[in-house]
Amino acid sequence: MSVGADATPAGTTAGAPAAAARAPSRAPLGWLVGLALPLSLALGWEAAIALKLADGRLLPAPSQIVGALMALARSGELVDHVSATLQRVTWGFLFGVASGTLSGAISGYFDGIRRVVDPTLQALRNIPSIAWVPMFILWFGIFETSKIILIAVGVFFPIYLALSAAIRGVDRKLVDVGRIFRFSHREMVTRILLPAVLPTYLVALRAGLGLGWMFVVAAEFMGAEQGLGFLLVDGQQTGRPTIILASIAAFAILGKTTDWLLAAASARFLRWQDGFKRAD
Repeated sequence: MSVGADATPAGTTAGAPAAAARAPSRAPLGWLVGLALPLSLALGWEAAIALKLADGRLLPAPSQIVGALMALARSGELVDHVSATLQRVTWGFLFGVASGTLSGAISGYFDGIRRVVDPTLQALRNIPSIAWVPMFILWFGIFETSKIILIAVGVFFPIYLALSAAIRGVDRKLVDVGRIFRFSHREMVTRILLPAVLPTYLVALRAGLGLGWMFVVAAEFMGAEQGLGFLLVDGQQTGRPTIILASIAAFAILGKTTDWLLAAASARFLRWQDGFKRAD
């Protein structure tokens, strides 16, 4: 028995895909909802200080933090610090992604290699970032190389761990189909494993980027003369909590912006998914 070309599954309508395509984007509303909590907290703290309900010496009002950021921007210092930090995070992220992807793919695909290298990497993964600083200074000096390598270390581990586990968790039936059709190693990777692990891998990239922003603070402890981490430490050493909080705010804004850009770029590769919830 043949099925007509215009037949549709039960409970659906032929116009559903077109209606979904015409549905307005909720991105602007999502941004407003996401800003509601930090803006409410900032306004609440501003009001508490203005009404003398709280002391703003150690935790300055948001208006003072914004003023400090604007003063740094006018002097050109903010651009210099942001540029230095962005450059370190970018290079560290790229090197961490490359090494984490290669190591995770090899470890996930070849059981023998995983049994040899995985225990050591899992032990190294639990070493705090600050513990690497003295050795990296001795090995690579206090200049950019040590900072970028430290950030790359932070990015490496979540990508390695997620990719290796995702490959080993691919549905065995899909792999058996590839073996039935006598796929080569390259075909098995490109036609079966890569599509299966792509969603997990893209989430791991975002996790790695987040750790890159965390590790850059430790990296900029290593003799940096510019960068948001340097600005944060300078604020602590000179007793200026406004500068400290301005640095933290800049980290939060830059981290969220880069995460959003990566998520938006990743969404282009996941259009085939029909998930329960659409990613914002």
